[in-house]
Amino acid sequence: MKKMKVSIFFLLVFMLLAGCGANDQGGGDTPPAETGGENKDVTIRFGVTPWTSTIPPTKVARLIIEDMGYTVNETNADAGGVYTGMSRGDLDVFMDAWLPVMHANYMEKYGDTLDDTAVSYSEGELGWVIPTYVEGIDSVEDLKGKEDQFGGKIYGIEEGAGMTVTSREMIDEVGLDLEYVASSEGGMLAQAQRLMSNNEPVLFLGWRPHPMFANYDLKVLESPGEYFQTSEVHVITNNELKERAPEVYEFLSNWSMDVTDIEEMIVQIEDEGRDAEEVAREWIDNHQEEVAAMQGNNE
Repeated sequence: MKKMKVSIFFLLVFMLLAGCGANDQGGGDTPPAETGGENKDVTIRFGVTPWTSTIPPTKVARLIIEDMGYTVNETNADAGGVYTGMSRGDLDVFMDAWLPVMHANYMEKYGDTLDDTAVSYSEGELGWVIPTYVEGIDSVEDLKGKEDQFGGKIYGIEEGAGMTVTSREMIDEVGLDLEYVASSEGGMLAQAQRLMSNNEPVLFLGWRPHPMFANYDLKVLESPGEYFQTSEVHVITNNELKERAPEVYEFLSNWSMDVTDIEEMIVQIEDEGRDAEEVAREWIDNHQEEVAAMQGNNE
């Protein structure tokens, strides 16, 4: 009888341990940490360039992905740093790739490691701009012999940016006596605003979406050849994201955002001083149908 009690005791202990082991592996009534087979224990890493056009789509995408249950972080870098980081697998997503021309050099260099995932919008106008009060100049070629009107300078953004590389090439090809003054976007705009406040000629880089076109009367100069064309703005991911986080990749492959919405958000962030994530959350709340479609929830 004593032996039988001992046997029953050990049997109960074995059953208890076996049950605990099953629960530790996600069995029994304990729900798995993953939903629908998707591993959400990964961090989605965004590359963020110092351009106002990058911020709204990045913040909107970040908040939606966080709402989906993922951890997201951002790394600030110039365009060259973002593309290099993505090619190495250190970054996953870039929301502001200007194709086919402006970022063609990066795609040629790193394209084998990148996935052209979606078109965000197709109205990406960019080039050299001047105030409309400067008369008699409508194209880049018209600048030849008139460089002194602009102090022999064109004000641009940081080294490594596609527009900087293209601008230097265009100066050489057209044979312009211009110094390219590289700076941050903010530094470039501060200099342009200072000169425009006195109605002085100024030559600098411009692109849409950007509040500069809402705040000032500007014209984009016609560029020679294919240097500055109206671009599509694409979402680029590294080749590993599709396997690391297929749900996130699927969401990004459906990504689309109206350029006028992005310009309105830039004005709210840059001119009105609103918090970027607050503005992004407001956009999400007001565009639930679009968000659901990007997430594949069309029912």
